[in-house]
Amino acid sequence: MTSRREFSLALLAAPAVLQADPATDEFLWEFTYTAQHAIDLAKAFPESKFAWRPAPGVRSAGEVFVHLGSSNLLLLGKAGAAGSWPDVKEIHDWEKTKATKPQAVELLERSKAAVEKAYKEAGAAGLAKKVDFFGKPATANAIYLRILAHTNEHTGQMIAYARTAGIAPPWSKSE
Repeated sequence: MTSRREFSLALLAAPAVLQADPATDEFLWEFTYTAQHAIDLAKAFPESKFAWRPAPGVRSAGEVFVHLGSSNLLLLGKAGAAGSWPDVKEIHDWEKTKATKPQAVELLERSKAAVEKAYKEAGAAGLAKKVDFFGKPATANAIYLRILAHTNEHTGQMIAYARTAGIAPPWSKSE
């Protein structure tokens, strides 16, 4: 959980940290911050609300958390990161069968660690590598940017889910 003061201090410290390796630190700071919020939010959701949906036909809270973690792993494979990554069918299956709170939290934590590790290991040459993104040419860096956007999108979605379900995001309780 990050307080406003801790966040402000992190922002002030960021320029010094970013001088160490701008190629990785800027992305990793943004990704880690949002991915940790998703994890903290998943932990804050009561198990009893993991099956809750804001409307018929949309993903449940648990399904969104599983989608976020599993899709980011799939995207790592598209970025060319070494490892064994799920395919699209596995992700759809996981959303329906692994949407328990402990599984979702573990998946989000594993996904966060995997993205951080793979991005650090990629380096400038790895990020510039040409890859196939669902039939379209891209660079590995473009896929990592998709991971960042995807993480932000679904973390924002889950903030809305939480507030609608009467759950305060953990980092906002002191506000």
